[in-house]
Amino acid sequence: MLVLILGTLSAVGPFSIDMYLPGFPAIALDLHTTVAHVSLSLSSFFIGISAGQLVYGPFLDRFGRKKPLYFGLSLYILASIGCAMATSVDALVALRFLQALGSCSGMVASRAMIRDLFPVDEIAKVFSLLMLVIGVSPLIAPTLGGYLSAGAGWHYVFVVLTLMGAFILVGVHFILPETRKPDPDISLKPVNILKGFYLVLVQPQFYTYVFTGAMAGAGLYAYISGSPYIFMEVFKITAPQYGWIFAFVAMGLVGSSQLNSLLLKKGYKSEQIMLKALMLQSVTGIILFTASYNEWLSVLSTVGLLFVFLSCQGFIFPNASALSLAPFSKNAGSASALMGSLQMGIGALASAIVSWLSNHSRLAMSGMMCACAVTSFIFLMVGSRIISFKASIEEVEEETCEMIKSV
Repeated sequence: MLVLILGTLSAVGPFSIDMYLPGFPAIALDLHTTVAHVSLSLSSFFIGISAGQLVYGPFLDRFGRKKPLYFGLSLYILASIGCAMATSVDALVALRFLQALGSCSGMVASRAMIRDLFPVDEIAKVFSLLMLVIGVSPLIAPTLGGYLSAGAGWHYVFVVLTLMGAFILVGVHFILPETRKPDPDISLKPVNILKGFYLVLVQPQFYTYVFTGAMAGAGLYAYISGSPYIFMEVFKITAPQYGWIFAFVAMGLVGSSQLNSLLLKKGYKSEQIMLKALMLQSVTGIILFTASYNEWLSVLSTVGLLFVFLSCQGFIFPNASALSLAPFSKNAGSASALMGSLQMGIGALASAIVSWLSNHSRLAMSGMMCACAVTSFIFLMVGSRIISFKASIEEVEEETCEMIKSV
């Protein structure tokens, strides 16, 4: 039950993204704008969810985990009501930003609580289980959103999100335990907050695995942002059909995350799994971009390559998250916030670029996905060498101290 609650908190953001994607054409028609302009509401959501996490992190360390959650979920509910009532695309873009500020509280808190509750060597397995719950979002949300948009209208997508936020808020209050007591020693002065983030960021293990996971994750957000245009504008499929395709591709992400948990139990290291997954993802990204450039792809071949590409993410995300948070205990909230903010910030940039280029080229999505995968692989290779180098220096320093003590 605990993992289920943490999973629903983590899934608030993804569900809010995935559920309204099939409604892009209907929203554009109703608000007298273009699909590309509606896509800016997705970019504003990414920006809000990225910036908001930096605020929640220190507050979660200072006031405990549940009080900031109450505020964030309440903001999410109010913003969702506003989205349902939006009459212009600019209002929708602004309200989606506020909705993101509310939803990110659950994402930061759930990761911090995992670090509070579980030993370091179990975190990657828990994140894999969390992916099983989060994976319900891309399996159900776009399909449900497609039918709601086609049948009742896109406004009802946000009505359902409002109800979901209310149910989660009730569950947090009555079921979720407080995993950390308030700590008055945690300063909320901007200078001290920035100093705390800096101390987290300069840890080689943190920045290596955070940027590795963030760049790989940006490929996922490029897909989320670009796929409505590719499938519904280029391939001319319907909104419900797009929802089923989105759900099928997401099955690869969910299945691979559970396979990742099994591999960890079998004794494979997180670093090993990530390396192999990034190699496959990079090769798949190159093939996807090359085939798109030459216009070799049909709907089926596009779906197949996307399935493989996103399946790799199920191996990358849990291990990168676990390795990033492993060095931190007291300031897990700040570390979780910085990790999530960097992931979402880079994802927002990738999403914005794809949205801007969507009406000009069908290569925007595949090109960005390819670039993200290759860059992530490079980050891992370079960062791993930095970690090994620092570890060897520290080992030499410890040996030197021991020699001095023995003289």
